[in-house]
Amino acid sequence: MTEACPAPAPAAIHEDDPDLARLAAEGRVVAYFGYGSLVNRLTLRTRFLGIRRASVTGWRRAWMRRASPNMALLSVRPDEGFETQGVVVYDHADHLPSVDEREAAYVRRVVMPGHAIVENAPVPDVPIFIYEASPEEPDAAELGATIMQSYLDAVLQGFLSLYGEAGVRRFVEETEGFETAILRDREAPLYPRSVILRGGDAELFDALVAARGGWFCDPA
Repeated sequence: MTEACPAPAPAAIHEDDPDLARLAAEGRVVAYFGYGSLVNRLTLRTRFLGIRRASVTGWRRAWMRRASPNMALLSVRPDEGFETQGVVVYDHADHLPSVDEREAAYVRRVVMPGHAIVENAPVPDVPIFIYEASPEEPDAAELGATIMQSYLDAVLQGFLSLYGEAGVRRFVEETEGFETAILRDREAPLYPRSVILRGGDAELFDALVAARGGWFCDPA
C-alpha cells in the first residue's frame, strides 16, 4: 500500500511582531481578511503585526471594475454558505481609518464568530473585518473591465505559495468575473508591486485563466 506524500508546508508570510500579544490584550489590534495581493508576501510593503492563512464563509471573490480607468481588481460579494480562502492580517487598530480610505469603494463588515477559520491564530478575540462590494454590483465580465496580467500574476503566485496548485485552481474556478480581457503587461508591468514568476508558473496561470473564459489582449 502506497501512502500519499504530505503537502509541503506553506511559505512563511512574515514573523509576528513581538508586541502583538500585548497590543491585542490592550485592545489595540484589529484584523481584516485579505483575498488578493495580500496573500503574496512578495507584494507586501507594510510590516503587519501578523498574517495567517484563513478562510471566511459567506463571501465569494469577484473581479470588480474600479471607477477609472476601466481596470478590474479583486473584491468579495456576499454569498451565503460559500467559503473563500485567503489570509487574515493583524494590524494596529489606529491604521483602520487609512484602510477604510483605501477601500472607500467598498463596505467594511464584521466577520461574525464561526464565519472565519484562522490557521494557528496568534491571539484570540480580535475583531475581523472584510471589505465587500454590493451583491447587486455587476462584475468585471459584465462591464467589460480588463484584468492586468501583472496583478493577476502576483495574486496567483501568492495562492500557489500558500495553498499549492490546488489553491490556484480553486481560486480561478471560484472567482467570478474572469470571462473578460486580460491585459498582457507581464513584460512591462503596470502593477506597481509586480513579481517575477518561476519556471512553468506563467504557463499554468495562463492555461487556467483561458480555460475559465478569459482572453488575452496586448497593450495599445
